[in-house]
Amino acid sequence: MATWKNFEELKVWQKVRKLCQRIYEVTNRTPFSTDFRFRDQYRASLGSIMDNIAEGFERGGTKEFIQFVGYAKGSAGEVRSQTCRAFDVKHINEEEFNEMFAEVVEISKMLNGLTSYLKDTEIKGIKFK
Repeated sequence: MATWKNFEELKVWQKVRKLCQRIYEVTNRTPFSTDFRFRDQYRASLGSIMDNIAEGFERGGTKEFIQFVGYAKGSAGEVRSQTCRAFDVKHINEEEFNEMFAEVVEISKMLNGLTSYLKDTEIKGIKFK
């Protein structure tokens, strides 16, 4: 918060944005494109990561940001699970699975790092300046 002017500068948000683009490419293909409920759930879970980072940042307080990064981390767990399911039902191939699974694991680690940073900082947030 002190070192960033907006959430778009956060490396983790940028990484999630790229993965969202990849997931949309994959889910636009058959058979994924016709598995409507799963496709929509997968997209929503990934979007939730981005959106919770953004919402938490925009709230302006460190404690609130930590809370929303926690929500984003939970959504990252959903995406990992859904990526496994997509592979198991043959909506994605092994190469796609390995690539996307590794990306979401990295995102989870980055969210952990962001949480640790926010917990250790003495800055309470922009609304307290």
